[in-house]
Amino acid sequence: MASVSVILPAAGASQRFHDKNYKKPFAPLAGKAVWLNSAEKFLNRADVKQLIVVVSDEDREEFDRKFAANIAILDVQVCRGGTERTDSVKNALAMVSESVDLVAIHDAARPCIADKWIDAVFAAAERDGAAILAEPVSSTIKKVGKDHRVEATVDREHLWAAQTPQVFRRELLIEAYSAQSGQPVTDDAALVEVLGKPVTIVQGSPLNIKITTRDDLKLAEQILKVLPKPKGPGGNPFADDDLWR
Repeated sequence: MASVSVILPAAGASQRFHDKNYKKPFAPLAGKAVWLNSAEKFLNRADVKQLIVVVSDEDREEFDRKFAANIAILDVQVCRGGTERTDSVKNALAMVSESVDLVAIHDAARPCIADKWIDAVFAAAERDGAAILAEPVSSTIKKVGKDHRVEATVDREHLWAAQTPQVFRRELLIEAYSAQSGQPVTDDAALVEVLGKPVTIVQGSPLNIKITTRDDLKLAEQILKVLPKPKGPGGNPFADDDLWR
């Protein structure tokens, strides 16, 4: 079993969340902050040896005040965020233990992740070196011009929407970030792709949503109630049903 460090970026501006009291990773969800819902999915795993949450300078004082007890009890490390997401992940990479095999990056605002999907993407990354969760695009995709008029209908046959976790061999991810040109990217797999290295797609689930607006919180609360659970006493009897893929 490969050992894993998990990075949770939580340093974004949350511009589309529109809440004067909270940024989306710190908003309450099912009795705890969104980022804690995400973190706990990894902290309960035997293969996860380290978890680093990335927080912006402007949020750090409030974050420490609210979550000091959680950080201490859960043995979470906190890293300084950067201007762009790639800057934040790069800062966290400098804190990753040299003893781990894999590094997983998971959006702090993506709390509806299930053990079975984590298992699958971790296993694929251990086997292939790089793997991400993603969902095949099912909607018809339109390319639209500046005048809001359709320019073309895009063939969706080979299109997949990337999710997280995105998981990589530690040395590969460090190499990818070392070679980064400085151009911001929206996911870490893009940097590995630039190196010409293959990235394996592992089918995720439409339930693995990323919270962007306040309405997403209501949806996430309901999803948490029906997520696949590990088999065993109290486990969800539908844990392996295609309904939850």
